Amino acid sequence: MGILDILKAGRLRSPRSVRHKDKRLSEILAAHEKFLRGDESGLRADLASADLSRVDLAGANLACANFQGANLEGAILREAKLGSADLSNACLRCADLRRADCTEAVLIAADLTEAQAGGAELFRADMRSAILRRADFGAANFRGAQIRGAEFEGAGMRTAILRETNLEGVDLSGVDLSTTLLPRGYKAPSAPQ
Repeated sequence: MGILDILKAGRLRSPRSVRHKDKRLSEILAAHEKFLRGDESGLRADLASADLSRVDLAGANLACANFQGANLEGAILREAKLGSADLSNACLRCADLRRADCTEAVLIAADLTEAQAGGAELFRADMRSAILRRADFGAANFRGAQIRGAEFEGAGMRTAILRETNLEGVDLSGVDLSTTLLPRGYKAPSAPQ
């Protein structure tokens, strides 16, 4: 990594400054907006394997977009619309997903280590085998989410909603669930003796 890369590392990147497959991200997003409106000239955003690290996408409508294996480390997705987006195997380490709408998003094996996802809507999201270590999910809604095999080690779950969520096969040991809304009758596993 050169000195210029080190100096740029802390700054956010705008969609105009990022290119993927010889197109500006801003152009891809404009075509995606048309696609979502049903305009025949629109095109679903295919950002599979794209380097979108530290990109500012706050408030963007990214519903149904393909982010499979994309690098979104440190990206700003605050209040973004990610409903039905495919983020499987994506890197979302340290991403800002606060109040993002991830309804029915696919986050299978996605890495959300240390992500900020307070207030995120994860209703019916598929998060099987996702890495959620030390992420902040305060007041996030996991109702109906598939989270089997997800790693919650050190995750903040203050007032998170896990009602109507199948917790079978989910290791929540060591996670403070004292203010989390859990499924009726859920008994936290006993610590091994």
